[in-house]
Amino acid sequence: METNSTEVARLLSAVASKVKVHISQVTEDVWEYIVSEIPDLRGDEAIFAMHRASVNENIATILHMYESNVPSENVGSPPAAVEYARRLAQRGISVSALVRAYRIGHCRFLQWCMRELSQQDPDGEVCAAAAHRMLTMSFRYIDQVSEYVIEVHQTERDRWLRNQTAVRTAQVKALIGHEQVDRERADTDLGYRLDQNHVGIILWLPEMTSSDESRIDRLDRLASEIAGQLGCRERPLFIVQDDCLAWAWLPCGTNRAVPLDVIPTVVENRDSSARVAVGDVEHGAAGFRTTHRQALRAQELAMAATPGSRVTVFGAASPVALLCADIDDTRTWVWNVLGDLAVDDEHCARLRETLLVFLSTGCSYTATANRQILHKNTVQYRVRKAEEAVGSPVAERRTDLEVALLACQHLGTSVLRPAHPAATDEANTPSRSETMT
Repeated sequence: METNSTEVARLLSAVASKVKVHISQVTEDVWEYIVSEIPDLRGDEAIFAMHRASVNENIATILHMYESNVPSENVGSPPAAVEYARRLAQRGISVSALVRAYRIGHCRFLQWCMRELSQQDPDGEVCAAAAHRMLTMSFRYIDQVSEYVIEVHQTERDRWLRNQTAVRTAQVKALIGHEQVDRERADTDLGYRLDQNHVGIILWLPEMTSSDESRIDRLDRLASEIAGQLGCRERPLFIVQDDCLAWAWLPCGTNRAVPLDVIPTVVENRDSSARVAVGDVEHGAAGFRTTHRQALRAQELAMAATPGSRVTVFGAASPVALLCADIDDTRTWVWNVLGDLAVDDEHCARLRETLLVFLSTGCSYTATANRQILHKNTVQYRVRKAEEAVGSPVAERRTDLEVALLACQHLGTSVLRPAHPAATDEANTPSRSETMT
């Protein structure tokens, strides 16, 4: 048995010596095979050179183990292999691609060794024992090294993302804070072009929302889905604020005709528990700031509204959004403008809806009737009753009335007087004029 073991060690050493003579050729063959099988590992010349060095050092280490009968626990992970794992993490290459490279490369390397073993013309029993030892030693080494580089990759990825996030966050704060920034450096740090049209959005989830998936991952996916549906050709800029709130900018290029009206459908289909506030389409670094501020105002509106909308677009309610800085003052102003029309019951709600349409159509009874599918007499009745509740003709405070009605439409009960039960019962009984068609 001892003699057989010695013969096996001698045979394995001879195989290693023969393969080592062609180590450059072996390295190139194994490297080319890995890259052809795993497209994710293709890159620039710098990353290729680092990969070749990693393959070469791993092959040299295994051959040394064969040649000198060194167990895997007595060798460390090659520096080039460790550095390559770090670089892949920095480039966002998945750890699964790295591990697969070790499996595929190991297989290709063993083909060289087995071919050389067959050419040694050894005794059949010794050859089988040598092949078994060759496989056992190399598998243990690959298992050991791959476990280590997985840990290195994960640690570096976490560190890199933290640093990258910190840099991007600092650049965003500088931009929205009107600080002087180097545009080219900002584009590089952000991974996002400032010289284009942007739509700023704010995404958040109720804190009680639970899911197996990270809440931030959900918001990131939602932002990407919205960007895709709006026709964005680049990834959005996504900045985390906490574990259920994020800011994002959608890259619209030269396009200003962005179909923001599709966003509610996207949110409904992708993540119906999420809420999104949306700014207008704005251009350049100044637009980057402006659309974000608009999204913040839209978020304030959404948070103040009872009930709030799943998606709040600044452009659809900009006057109201700007009023939300002080909801108490806004409520007082709405009550002063609308008088008894600012009551939270169905009767006043119908009057407010008709009056808002009436004002938006240039005070046309006919256009209002067509839009609401009502009889013209019904519209006239509702406008008259609304004027009585307000206490003055519509023409006297038309602008204030329209803004106050928009506030009621978007903010709901947050700016309305509670209805008295008796008044509510009476309001729910329509008059003859209300039932005309």
